[in-house]
Amino acid sequence: MEFVNKDYFLLLLLLIPYLIWYLLCSRSKMPSIRMSDTGAFRYTPKNLKVRLLWIPDFLRIIVFVLVIIILARPQTHNNWGTKHIEGIDIMLAMDVSTSMLAEDLKPNRIEAAKNVASEFIAGRPNDNIGLTIFAGEAFTQCPMTTDHISLLNLLQSVRTDIAARQLIEDGTAIGMGLANAVGRLKDSKAKSKVVILLTDGTNNRGDISPLTAANIAKSFGIRIYTVAVGSKTLAPYPMQVGGTVQYVRMRADVDATTLQEIANITNGHFYRATNTNELKRIYSDIDKLEKSKMNVQKFSKRYDIYQPFAIAAIIILLLEIILRMTIFRRIP
Repeated sequence: MEFVNKDYFLLLLLLIPYLIWYLLCSRSKMPSIRMSDTGAFRYTPKNLKVRLLWIPDFLRIIVFVLVIIILARPQTHNNWGTKHIEGIDIMLAMDVSTSMLAEDLKPNRIEAAKNVASEFIAGRPNDNIGLTIFAGEAFTQCPMTTDHISLLNLLQSVRTDIAARQLIEDGTAIGMGLANAVGRLKDSKAKSKVVILLTDGTNNRGDISPLTAANIAKSFGIRIYTVAVGSKTLAPYPMQVGGTVQYVRMRADVDATTLQEIANITNGHFYRATNTNELKRIYSDIDKLEKSKMNVQKFSKRYDIYQPFAIAAIIILLLEIILRMTIFRRIP
């Protein structure tokens, strides 16, 4: 425990003059009766009530000390802790082009991918996981972290309308998405480094080809699991027409050959997910990967703990008032 406002403890010095006054002067303020001779009472023993007259004043001192402690703001310490865990380093590279709005997976491709990825992240609490998103361009949505609550919040905030609103270029830059993910993993010391690439299209944007990015990944010992999303038949796709949404039928234009070659180059695997259950199975296969030891530092935030002192001060103050008005009541 530590105190934020330690200067308030200087107020405890006020107890010194109070104690001096109590020991030297308080007895002269007590009620008295004039008697011609007190010799008869010299050897009269004091009863218990008289011997305990100091208790209310002592309780008042305790209340004063507790109030000073409250003003000093007691808090718990900030603690750094190192924990040894087993896990792997993973970057999720997710396609967010507008074609991911097709509804052959329910409710649509992007939402199905996010939901399954969320379950995957929640089931691997010891893994260092990050998120790259790409359309015609690629950027890191979340760097690798074991803070999966923050990662899941950032994952759920992913929308395909960033391309539709021209915040990034639309299209499918698979090579750029891979290169971004590899850049996050290349300096990792983990034994297993994995990119899970999820797309429903063919590379048609970017300055880096998918196979070039795959060879770069191989040089850093990174395996790539490629997932082609979308049914092999025509799928309903929502299009804005005026102020309404019209559905058209479209086919998933997936370059399965390139995705298969990317997986082969990096000693990974290629999967085809035509429904949500297949997508779940793909992510479960990755649970069988080799794990590596990692040291994770966790930080615990400080918080105020004045409440016990405040409760004790209120109880003791009420006790003092009750004792002064009942057992130790003085007349006058």
